[in-house]
Order: sequence, then C-alpha cells, then structure tokens
Amino acid sequence: MERILPARPGRIVVKVGTKILTSKNYSLDKAWIKNLASQFISLINKKIEPILVTSGAIGAGMGILGLASRPKLLPDQQAAAAVGQGQLMRIYDTIFKQHSLNTAQILLTREDLSVRKRYLNAKNTLFTLLNYKVVPIINENDTVSVDEIKFGDNDRLSALVASLIHAELLIILSDVDGLYTGKKAVIPVVEKITPEIEGLAGKYTSPLGTGGMASKIEAAKVCAASGISCIVANGRLPNVLLKILEGKSVGTLFCPKQQSLRALKRWIGFSAKISGQIFVDQGAKEALTSKNRSLLPKGIVKLRGTFTTGDTVSIKDLENQEFARGLVNYSSEELAKIKGQNTERIKTILGYKYYDEVVHRDNLVIL
Repeated sequence: MERILPARPGRIVVKVGTKILTSKNYSLDKAWIKNLASQFISLINKKIEPILVTSGAIGAGMGILGLASRPKLLPDQQAAAAVGQGQLMRIYDTIFKQHSLNTAQILLTREDLSVRKRYLNAKNTLFTLLNYKVVPIINENDTVSVDEIKFGDNDRLSALVASLIHAELLIILSDVDGLYTGKKAVIPVVEKITPEIEGLAGKYTSPLGTGGMASKIEAAKVCAASGISCIVANGRLPNVLLKILEGKSVGTLFCPKQQSLRALKRWIGFSAKISGQIFVDQGAKEALTSKNRSLLPKGIVKLRGTFTTGDTVSIKDLENQEFARGLVNYSSEELAKIKGQNTERIKTILGYKYYDEVVHRDNLVIL
C-alpha cells in the first residue's frame, strides 16, 4: 500500500519513551531533548501544533535515587516519579525556552479522561494552551496513579490525547525502527491491524519502560478508529520528526479507518470508565454488530456489576468476549427486572418506561 500522510497536518502528538530520553546511567539525555526542541520549533514554523506526551519521570528518579532497575512496588514507582518529574519538566522547560518556546506541564490519570466533565476540561485546557502558542507536555501522574486508574503505559495515553484533541497524526518515538517482520525487516505500512500483525509484536519490554510493541499496536488501534494516522519510529534517528513530515519512509505507518468514530463515541469506546457488564445472546450480538441496531432488553441474558443510568457498560457475548461499549439507559437494578423481556413489558414491570432501548445505537461503539 502507498504510504500517505495527512497532506498538511495541523496538529500532531509526539510520544517519547523513557529509553530514548535517558542515557545508560538513567540520567536525562539533554542533547537529545535539545534536538527535539529544535524539531518542534521547525514544526511550529510550518504552522503545525505539536503536543508532547513524555515518559521519563520514573527513569529520571531512578537515576537520582541510584536504582539499577525499575521498581516493582507501586509506592517505590510513585516515589521515583515524584523525584524525577520535577527534574524532567525543569529540563524540558529550560531547553525549550532556549528556542523561545514556552511549555506547560499537564499530569493526567485515567480518571481524568474517563469522567466526561474532566475529559472536556482537559480538552479545553489543551486547546487554550495551543492558542497561546505554548507546547503542552503531558505525562501520566505516576505519583498518585494506582493500578485501577493507570493508563498502563504512555503509548495508550498518547493515543487518547490524540483522539481528545482531534490530531491528524500520532508519532511514537521508541528505541526500535518500527514493527518488524520475523526477519527483522521493518514493515513500512500497516493498512489494517489483524491478528497476524498483533502476533508480530512479541512481549518485549525494557528495564525502564512498561510498554513494548504490543502497547504501541493497541495505541494504533485507538488512532485507527479515531481516524488518526499513527507512526512508530526510532527516536534516535536524526531529525526523525522532520523526515516523517517530509514524507520520508521512516518507521511503520498504521493507517486510519476510512470511517472514524465521532467525538462522543471515541470517548465511550476508549476513555470512559466501565461501570458494569451486560451479557447478550447471539441474536442480540448479530443485531448490534451487523445490523446497526440498538440493544433491547430481550437479548440480555445476565449482568455483572452495579451501574446507574448514563454509565458506560461493557457488552459481551456468552463466551465472555467484549465486542461493544455503550451508555446505558437503565440502572443495573432496573435491568435485572426487565432483562430477557420484550420492550412492551418494560412499563408493566417497572411501572414506567424511559426508553425502548437499553443502549441506543447512537451511544454504542462496536470494538
């Protein structure tokens, strides 16, 4: 397939990994950051708005604390992040100011993007910063994040940020040249992410980071559904961002889907907190996935979790495979009474009827 990028991307997200940010002794690589800042000013001169999603707080803290490997216990990770985040941001700010660029620190937890109001607040803040010609520098708030609310790695965070601010392109800079085949040749273009493509990812992680190619492919999936191109490339390649935007064949390009999700559905599918699970029969699954129908109570077999009207639920088949997510019109308590029933029976059973649909197709995302 021909490699095609957005003709003139107005807004891009650049994610940098810990391993390319730090040297062998885990100190931050100032020379590399200077080159990154230089590339950013070139992008801005081309009327491109770059947003930076950075790892490195824990890695920087490890260097200061004299740790030889990434801590395994969450309190130790949070302590390293608390030590390292200030140094990380101070170096970014100092170097970017040398290029006449102001920066802004934004620390996010998963909950910040899973709650709709906070999601929109984050979006408005980012747009305002861009209007002021400030470079937003985003990191996960490792000092307060716990397992239940962590993004897992900054690859996924960068994809969610790209979706949030309607970017045309996400560039993930890592220590690899792209997605390799079994013969270690880089695949230049991935038109569609298939099980075979996912199988090439392997399970590699570094002593510093939490991700690997598998997490980058997951990020590319979010981008594809959101209509965003995603490139995974080697951050150590000189002027890698400029080469990519000049159309050079650098890294692996993951192509977006032709029909992308609208903004609300992107939030439902990728950011919203899942409050419960609804299990449906095969007929309901086919109606949702193949016929663009809404979910009715008739096809619901069982429920899991406690949720209320307006919450986001995971929709699964009877083999426990999630295939959709959506905003629910009835609480778990109400659905326990009307599951398996025809819509005509809702008012008789509950004494009222808000909707015929448990999840309307306009608030439903097929994964």
